[in-house]
Amino acid sequence: MVASTCCGRRWLRAGSARVESLREHARALIEANLYLTLGTVGADGRPWTSPVYFSPGVDVGDFYWVSAVDARHSRNLSTDPGVSLVVFDSTVAPYRGRAVYAEGQAVELSGAELERAVEFYPRRDGRGAGEVGVEDLVGEYRMYRVTATALWVLCPREPRQSCAMHGRSDDHRASVFGGGDGSAEESHLQNRR
Repeated sequence: MVASTCCGRRWLRAGSARVESLREHARALIEANLYLTLGTVGADGRPWTSPVYFSPGVDVGDFYWVSAVDARHSRNLSTDPGVSLVVFDSTVAPYRGRAVYAEGQAVELSGAELERAVEFYPRRDGRGAGEVGVEDLVGEYRMYRVTATALWVLCPREPRQSCAMHGRSDDHRASVFGGGDGSAEESHLQNRR
């Protein structure tokens, strides 16, 4: 039996069984971090990344944030709602990184969706922005949500050790959902099994 530890959790592999699921691992990483890096593309095709304070939704693949409508990433979203994002802890020592990666579609929230979203934003644990109401999101600021269509985690492992799930000692992503689409990362994983 192989074991490793991440986010205060112990991962075990006995055959193909996992004690902790990748979804739980992703949720722990998302809950532990306040910022995500949002990747958007402008109408001119140029990529842009932005750090944004976020709140997670009920589903592991839902991310909420508030931005100015004239921010570059908000302008980009008005022409192309496709995004990528990463949530990671930049304070950990080298080679101990943990990350969640996602792809999805961003939407600017309004009406009933916006009223429900202010329940998630800002975080209710006391870490983060002050209270925001619907009335705060009609002028220069808007609330957005990304619903991930694919989500991966950097497979949890200790430095210079193999991960408990794949037996690999290199940095690699593991699909939580929607990522088994023949991407280069998934193909690499298949070739190594």
